[in-house]
Amino acid sequence: MKKIAIELNNVCVSYIHNRRGIYSIKDFVLKGGLFSPFEYKTVLHNINLTVYKGESVGILGRNGEGKSTLLRTIAGIITPTSGTCKVHIEISPLLALGAGLELELTGIENIKIYNALSGNYNKKTIASVIDSVANFSELSMEQLQMPTKMYSTGMLARLAFSSVVTSQPDLMMIDEVMAVGDKGFQDKCKKRIHEIKQAGATILFVSHNPDEILEICERGICIEHGKISCDDTSQKAVKEYLNLFS
Repeated sequence: MKKIAIELNNVCVSYIHNRRGIYSIKDFVLKGGLFSPFEYKTVLHNINLTVYKGESVGILGRNGEGKSTLLRTIAGIITPTSGTCKVHIEISPLLALGAGLELELTGIENIKIYNALSGNYNKKTIASVIDSVANFSELSMEQLQMPTKMYSTGMLARLAFSSVVTSQPDLMMIDEVMAVGDKGFQDKCKKRIHEIKQAGATILFVSHNPDEILEICERGICIEHGKISCDDTSQKAVKEYLNLFS
């Protein structure tokens, strides 16, 4: 019997939206009038999703449809407005461009933070972990000793990806981070994702690249207007996604 890794039941996520550009008492007096300047904007509508341990699920959708919000809800960064979200396996840090990185800290300090977040920090082994991240990311020790605010976008992606994948996570969530970096590093990342997948990890993979979804994921979901419009094979989900632009 398959073990359930993630359960979402009727999950809704809403934000308070400032519709009149009011950011001070003066703005409220001049622009507010008798009506509240705030309104709720719902990003995810009644999401029902079950992911089993060892599944690789691609998540597709146009910009602003709620893909990243869905991952952040599963990661526990966002609390659902209503409904329940349960994760039954250990979560690795959310792998998104710059997510979890403290830009004032050095690369080495950020590696330590990633390990602490994943519960794997050990003073005796952290030096070898840093060496592994340096080797995979192809960042020099000199670069890793720099504050990450001095990094390029590609360097940030290399650091974030390498910090997560040098260990074997139970649940790996990737949010569009494969869009940066040169082809050689992208191929290296894909190879490592396949290794993690073959070792039994559960993978949630957000991408706008249908070819990446087809290569990495057997299952796919397509999100449209904050709702799941397709939950099927990755081939059918990609077809649904491409139809959004036709």
